[in-house]
Amino acid sequence: MSNPGHGIAGFRLTEHTWVTELGNWIDAISPDGRRAGALLFDPQIIGLPGVRDRVVHAVMTDQRLVLGGLTGLIPVADVVAAGDQVWLLTGQAVSPTLSEVLAAGPIDPAGAVSVLLQTAQTLLALHASGVTHGSVHPGTVVITAEGAALLSERGLSDAIRGRSSPRERDAAGWASLARGLAASFGHEQRGRAEVLERAAAMSGTLGLAAARDLLAGEPAARDGLARAARGRSAFAQARAHAQPSVPPPRDEGDIVTLLHVPGHSSQPGPPVQFGPGIGTREQQPETTAERIWRSGRDQAATAHRPGDRLVKAARSRRRRTILSSVVFAAVMAGAVLAWLYAGDSPDLAVMSVDVAAPKKTQGCGKSVLITGTVVTNGAPGQITYEWRKNLDKGVIKGTLRTKPDQTTYQVPFRWTLQGKSSVKATATLRILTPGPARSAKASFTYKC
Repeated sequence: MSNPGHGIAGFRLTEHTWVTELGNWIDAISPDGRRAGALLFDPQIIGLPGVRDRVVHAVMTDQRLVLGGLTGLIPVADVVAAGDQVWLLTGQAVSPTLSEVLAAGPIDPAGAVSVLLQTAQTLLALHASGVTHGSVHPGTVVITAEGAALLSERGLSDAIRGRSSPRERDAAGWASLARGLAASFGHEQRGRAEVLERAAAMSGTLGLAAARDLLAGEPAARDGLARAARGRSAFAQARAHAQPSVPPPRDEGDIVTLLHVPGHSSQPGPPVQFGPGIGTREQQPETTAERIWRSGRDQAATAHRPGDRLVKAARSRRRRTILSSVVFAAVMAGAVLAWLYAGDSPDLAVMSVDVAAPKKTQGCGKSVLITGTVVTNGAPGQITYEWRKNLDKGVIKGTLRTKPDQTTYQVPFRWTLQGKSSVKATATLRILTPGPARSAKASFTYKC
């Protein structure tokens, strides 16, 4: 699967790659032989004024958080430049994502609860440290072979846009995860789905901590997640998706790190804002983020800095009002979401595209279901797409309306083959708008 002649800064790049709004993600092997990841930033994005510095600042913030005890992020090993190329290298695999796992089939309820609990814990720890994720969706949730749910791309979406996302954006992204997982349950699991939907609604009214506490009473297990992740590992499967063209990296002699040497006084951009009394690992045995991660039940007040009295008072009044009136709670939830998307609503963007086809050989006259999965940034709008088949010149066009509270969409396509033959059939899903154009493909074998 790997291509030993294709590497960057000691990381070997495999042939499994996928496109996101940031550029090309590639499964890689670290210099010490472990699974890792490499992101080649889109040159049209990373070359914009100030973007490179903001990316470096976001990565350095992550490294300080990880050193401070936060364990729910994909660790970044380095950011390097090779000529006009900029690469982000991770110390852990960045696939499969939750989007890839869901494309292969629904997650069991215990596994879904585990994903939501883990991601909520990580987001709360980030908020306690004064930062946000900014782009929570199935494509930025990585499921490890042990069933852990880690967040990738923290702060990168904000870095390329030059913005600072509010905590409410993270809560809205998490709520969309919960609703998407609930929607994947079968009818016999309707009761479990309703719990996830209540947690999603609660995250927008009472906050992520309250939603997490609601789910803490539900059965959670990682075994099913671990099996699903191992089943979707690109290192254990034949290549089945469209592979975007990745320019070869520059000669190793041209590669330089963009991260500052530890202890260097200069930093790109303002320093990360930690809570009161939070210092380095040597100065403080346990950070606010670490206490929240370990206990899982600290009060939301620990995430507030001393200067936020008016905010705390407003939230306290809002909680009392919500508890006294269910109807008013629904009104408040709608108002918060309306403010969130009206006040800082990005343009619709397609984050990733994936296509899945049956692995088993299909027999005579079979109607084969091909499933495309499109992940967006959660903005409302319209997507235009087309399906193409390698066995004829037919093109099936379609449109998809997106909603502000949903990031993952299924685009099904049925292909019926007839006649006596043995062929490899390949279906390609191409996203036309919004640009840039993206595509993915999947193949199956027909034998009659």
